[in-house]
Amino acid sequence: MADFSVLSTLPGNGQESAASVGRTDAADVSRRAFIFGGAAAVSGLAFWGLRRATVAAARPLAPGEGPRSVTVVRFSPAGEEVGRTTGPRIVRSDDEWRRRLGSDAYWVMRHADTERPFTGALLHEERRGVFQCAGCDLALFNSKTKFDSGTGWPSFWQPIAPENIVESPDGSLMEVRTAVSCRLCDGHLGHVFTDGPQPTGLRYCMNSLALKFAAA
Repeated sequence: MADFSVLSTLPGNGQESAASVGRTDAADVSRRAFIFGGAAAVSGLAFWGLRRATVAAARPLAPGEGPRSVTVVRFSPAGEEVGRTTGPRIVRSDDEWRRRLGSDAYWVMRHADTERPFTGALLHEERRGVFQCAGCDLALFNSKTKFDSGTGWPSFWQPIAPENIVESPDGSLMEVRTAVSCRLCDGHLGHVFTDGPQPTGLRYCMNSLALKFAAA
């Protein structure tokens, strides 16, 4: 008598075999996806780390660094251009900056710190006038370009004159940003982003502590 015990364990019409193969293929795809996904994540982290390692954090210039003289544009409190001047860049010792600025503004302007959002005295300043550098009184932004960005910091869609600011790459956080500083005294002001309104599409996000307001 033939032994049918083996035959009875075989799949009928190949259906169970196909399902088994399908499950194996799916497991292999999932395994490969996991491996490739992990490799991509590691590569991304490595790229980010390399990028961060090659872009230094923005910081104010040391007394012996940078140009000795600068050319800036002067404005009246009404925002009218007075003229261009060329002269020595304002350089002071760390102790003198601390005395002149006060503790909070000192850490923002001389160590590139950031004030807490929605705490700045100039956040809701809506009068007509000019926003000046708190370190040297250089005109930086016209009130006509100020807008409510909802971020908690005074925001402007363009500087009063491009000659009055300096933009530099800043690798201090998880992304490389563009830091903004005063041309005349090199005080840190904030950062500029590309999510602002027209006509420029820019958002100069400034620390209120780095600014002072001169009403027209």
